[in-house]
Order: sequence, then structure tokens, then C-alpha cells
Amino acid sequence: MSKPLLQVENLKKYFRTKSGILHAVDDVSFTIDEGKTLGVVGESGCGKSTTGRAILRLTEPTSGKITFDGVDVNALNSEELRKMRTRMQIIFQDPFSSLNPSMTVSQAIEAPIRLHGIIENKAERQKRVLELMETVGLASRLYNTYPHELDGGRRQRIGIARALAVNPKSIVCDEPVSALDVSIQAQILNLMEDLQDELGLTYMFITHDLSVVYHFSDDIAVMYLGKMIEKASSDKLFAHPAHPYTQALLSAIPVPSLHNRWERIILKGEFTSPIDPPKACGFAARCQYATERCFKEEPEFKEIEPGHFAACFLCE
Repeated sequence: MSKPLLQVENLKKYFRTKSGILHAVDDVSFTIDEGKTLGVVGESGCGKSTTGRAILRLTEPTSGKITFDGVDVNALNSEELRKMRTRMQIIFQDPFSSLNPSMTVSQAIEAPIRLHGIIENKAERQKRVLELMETVGLASRLYNTYPHELDGGRRQRIGIARALAVNPKSIVCDEPVSALDVSIQAQILNLMEDLQDELGLTYMFITHDLSVVYHFSDDIAVMYLGKMIEKASSDKLFAHPAHPYTQALLSAIPVPSLHNRWERIILKGEFTSPIDPPKACGFAARCQYATERCFKEEPEFKEIEPGHFAACFLCE
């Protein structure tokens, strides 16, 4: 049985604005077992990417506890955190803007190896770069090529190779295929699955595409307005979604069948502002099942059946 590698408890990230306090991530808790993938889905602005960045402390969390492989990440000083990041890496959404345009493919992949002092000998570093390029499917002839000379798929392969360069145990994948064509998406996802099998990697896979995350993830967590509102295994979530928001997301997935498809659920109503939100259900204004209670009380995120969690009064 896999052991927990990443444990997040009551994670919060608030931003101070002129209008008030923006609750980007609001009391989120979850665990990812070693070698497994947690898919995190939701609309743009729901707090998915901020959660991933807060775990790595690229964005400092407001409060909460982050434990990675038994180590309290919050308690690390800057030097300890730098060392920890060899074990926790991130693949960014836009493969072009995350690469330095003045660095060649080899320089971009070599940089973290040199920065963390993993391989001191230059010839050995160059050999390791070529190995990484082969691992992610980049031809050696691209060694001295610049990012602007490559397509999106190859750029993202550089990002993956750069993350693998420091031999991490866990990678936060922040919408790594959303900027790519569908055919290229499949190639990158297959590559990431192969790397997980080969290297035993643990993924937090952030996306807004439920159809992608279903085939890629062991568990799926759904976020809305900074909160986690449902979490279950991929099969269970797709077979028996409990939260009305999850049901609406699933109904929007195109299905190439006339018979086995969800009835489309159209969400109406206004978004609840994430700035100083009321102590109530954040989805109530758009929910067809909302009652007076939903506008006055906040549902607890709790286990409704073994391994299936949801925050909705309908599940009581």
C-alpha cells in the first residue's frame, strides 16, 4: 500500500485588495500517496494554480500546514527550501513564457543541475542533459536550438526535462497541456504517464479539462471559489458525482455517442465574489437545488461514503 507523500491541511492563501480580502485558496485539505496522481479541476480563477504554487511556496501561504515526505515545508528557511525543491518541482502552463528565450535547449535543462550543484563536472552535466533530452523525446540535434525555433509540444518537453533534471519525487503539473493542440496533448500526457511508471513520480495535475484528468488521475478533486467541494477516485467521481457543480462540469464533456451522454446542465445566476465571501455555500447562487439554508450556512467538506468527500447539504 502506498504511503502519503504530500499532506496539505487547512491551506489558505488570501490577497489584500482595495475592495477587501480576496480568498484565493480557502481552507483546502488533501493527501497524495506516493506514486499516485491527484487531478485538481475547476473553472479559471477557482484557486487551482494558487494551491499548487502555495504547496511549493512559490507563493507564500497565508496559513495551513504542508508536509512533504514527513517534512514540514512551512518551517523551512530559504536554504532548506532550495534543497527541498530538488524533490518538489513544477511544470508550468505556458511552455514559451516559462523558458528563457536567450537560453538554448541544453542551457535551460542544465541550469537546475548547475544551480543545485548536482553534477559539478561540465562534461558530465552535458551527458546528463543529453540523457534527459532522450528521456522526454527531444532529438540531440536540438541541443543548441532556442525555444522560439520550436513548436509548443517540444517546448513543453523542455519544461518536463528541466523538472526531471533534479530527480524530484513529486511534480506539480500546472495545466501542462492546455496551451497545446489536441494531438500534441496526447503525446505529452502519454510521456508523463510513462515517466511516472518508470521513475515512480507523484503528480498533482491541475487542469480545467475533466476528460483529460479522468484518464490521467487516480483521484480527482473539484475546486470552486477557492474551496475543495468534492474529492473521490476518478471512477467514482465520474460514475456518482455528488455535488451539483461536479454534475454540471461532467455534463459539459463532449461524448461521441447518441445514447450514453449526460443531460446538459446550464448554470445560471451570478458568481459569488471571492472578496470577503459570506459564510455560506459559494455555489448557492448558481445551484438549481439551493435552499434558504444554502445562503445562510456553509456546508462541511466531509466523507459521504468511503473515499468520497463532498461539501453539500444534499449529501447529508
